[in-house]
Amino acid sequence: MNNPRLAQRYAKSLIDLAIEMNQLEQVNNDMLFLNKIIKASREFVVMLESPVIPSGKKISIVSAVTGSNLSQITDSFIKLLCHKNREAHLPEIITAFIEQYNTYKGIHTATLTTATPVGEGVLNEFRTRILESTKVPHLNLETRVNDKLIGGFVLEMEGKLIDASILRDLNDIKKQFDSNEYMHRLR
Repeated sequence: MNNPRLAQRYAKSLIDLAIEMNQLEQVNNDMLFLNKIIKASREFVVMLESPVIPSGKKISIVSAVTGSNLSQITDSFIKLLCHKNREAHLPEIITAFIEQYNTYKGIHTATLTTATPVGEGVLNEFRTRILESTKVPHLNLETRVNDKLIGGFVLEMEGKLIDASILRDLNDIKKQFDSNEYMHRLR
């Protein structure tokens, strides 16, 4: 169920309420917790999207999964979504909330993709270099592993991409051979 406008509006409302109640950090922690659940369990998302399961049952399932880990605001917000039959949009709303929270706090996100997992020292070096070159106040560095890169890294931040992977180098060499740039030099 893709409805970014609805997700943005609900996320904005939740942020405004959390700021008004002076519980923005707690609600953000709740959204990060729910985001982990959603990414870890496809069944949870399918349950939220199911038109067969009544909203009361969905509320009790969400409560059972989250336990007492959610604040009162977040718990009430999820119940409101269920009563309005908007629970299927919860994953989108969570993503929109996190984006709006990061914008509000001035936190920028960068994604580092490597062929193998990297250590904390390498991550700290990347974080330091990014902060020095971009002058952003806060940086959230996410990591991914993609063994198809063979080696090197791909760094993505705010629509900009730095591809220093072996896979890209090999693809560039392949394009050069395909276009026969070297054949006319031999003649």
